[in-house]
Amino acid sequence: MASRRAFLGGLIATGLCPRPSWADAGSPTYLSAARFPNAGDHLVGLSGAGDILFKLPLPGRGHAAAAHPTRPEAVGFARRPGRFAFVLDCITGQAIATFNAPEGRHFYGHGTFSADGSTLYTTENDYEAGLGVIGVWDAQHGYVRLGEFASGGVGPHDMKLMPDGETLVIANGGVETHPDMGRTKLNLTTMRPNLNYVAPDGTQRDQIELPSELSRNSIRHLAIGPEGLVAFAMQWQGEAEQHPALLGLHTRGEDIRLLQAPELEHRELRGYVGSVAIAQDSSQLSATSPIGGVVQIFDLANDTFSATYALPDVCGVSAGGAKFMFSSGTGKVGTFDDAKPVFLGDHPCAWDNHLVRI
Repeated sequence: MASRRAFLGGLIATGLCPRPSWADAGSPTYLSAARFPNAGDHLVGLSGAGDILFKLPLPGRGHAAAAHPTRPEAVGFARRPGRFAFVLDCITGQAIATFNAPEGRHFYGHGTFSADGSTLYTTENDYEAGLGVIGVWDAQHGYVRLGEFASGGVGPHDMKLMPDGETLVIANGGVETHPDMGRTKLNLTTMRPNLNYVAPDGTQRDQIELPSELSRNSIRHLAIGPEGLVAFAMQWQGEAEQHPALLGLHTRGEDIRLLQAPELEHRELRGYVGSVAIAQDSSQLSATSPIGGVVQIFDLANDTFSATYALPDVCGVSAGGAKFMFSSGTGKVGTFDDAKPVFLGDHPCAWDNHLVRI
């Protein structure tokens, strides 16, 4: 693969090669950040069979990644409260650009491209004001910053582009933090998490808040179904003896629907859902808890619980063909059948929290 990358890189440099695509990078199906013993942090491309196709070094611990919709480029984001983003050419392995959050801002580890790939949007913290912002970057001209707009809440974490290609949905987690105080939560008594739907210029189109009794349920991660169903994963910041629902569904124009397994299975999540995914045919939802070491599956035809799988330190999950793909901090990747996890790979690394489908 390295010699192929060098060859293609030379052709591209001389203008003799057609515009490269993800196929030229080995047609990876997923991206994930990972830490390799004695080799540090990398952004990794995985095949649908769980094989590593490439691994590219990062300057620090990564969290999630954003894949360009057409070019074989990936943006790796620093884990909160990091300030770096690293744009990688997934053919040559070279850095295309490195950019940092402006003074007074830090990244939350997530971002997404516009439908045409010309613009990158990043979730950020204006930590002196205690408010969330969305950074806007020019992906056509070296990822220079074009500006920012309000996220519509506090602590924006994940963000996705809706299937219409014209609406961003933002998970405002509601938790205020400041880098001088590490990961201390500063506003638990006044949290107001929400889903905020905005136009690409930041104009608000819709906003949905959780009921007051769930105000300490921080909305963190999102998955979008092909018809626009939004699934959101939450992390409970309230009393440990309380066990509210940690999964929600929303379709614009309708009320929020909450999903919850029966009590014993629900408690296995331990108040924390790390990632969520919707099957490509919208039939099922999968949610992970690395703290609880479980994956849970729900039937979306009637919003009912289907199964729990025990998997130590599992967090990454993504739609993968007819099934879901998962990754864990123990280096494993795999899928599920009707009775048990099916391991496709056991790699010498700790996968970070997210498995991003390209």
